[in-house]
Amino acid sequence: MEAALFSLPSSSSHSYPFSVKSHFNNPFIIPQSNSHLKPKPRTLTIRSAISRTKKEETIETVKQQLEDCYLLAGISYKGLTVKQFQDLRAQLPETTKLLVAKNTLVLKAIEGTKWEALKPCMKGMNAWLFVHSEEIPAALKPYRTFLREKKLEENDFTGGVFEGKFYGPDEFKVLENLPTRAEIYSQLLGSLKGPASAVVGTIQAPARNLVMVLKAYVKKLEEE
Repeated sequence: MEAALFSLPSSSSHSYPFSVKSHFNNPFIIPQSNSHLKPKPRTLTIRSAISRTKKEETIETVKQQLEDCYLLAGISYKGLTVKQFQDLRAQLPETTKLLVAKNTLVLKAIEGTKWEALKPCMKGMNAWLFVHSEEIPAALKPYRTFLREKKLEENDFTGGVFEGKFYGPDEFKVLENLPTRAEIYSQLLGSLKGPASAVVGTIQAPARNLVMVLKAYVKKLEEE
């Protein structure tokens, strides 16, 4: 309720109204804010939790892809568009998976495994090829063809691990020229029909070739 108005005595004949309410509502007094009592936003905390979860999921995905994996190779994807990635994935065989993951997360996933030899290529922008087949050349050829057709030779392989050994970019020709199963099978048949020295030569071939030769021979016996 508005207070009554009073007249103060004065030497002059004028009277000055005085409001009790306006006296106590001093416009020069700034009321204290209670903003400090409001809870702090949790946006950063939520984002951190989501980021941590995504990292853990990526590491787990890499570990799953390493199961029954014969070759893990890095490729430089700097400058590649989403459309180019889609085209590349469409050209890869079903046994080869393409995954984009940060070097630090892949390194975390391969720690303590034979794939740890991949460390030298953990720099730059890498995508990763997981080859789940013994047919290594057939798995690598689509990417080599893709680079040539798109004129993206600079986006070469950055490195790879096969049978626990690291192969640098300059050594990938060795992997790309490995004999196919059909070639090894033909080599086996030829050595069995030839002199004993040919069989010895086949047995003295690299371990990977020998394993595939034996598998092919066992398969042939089973078919007979």
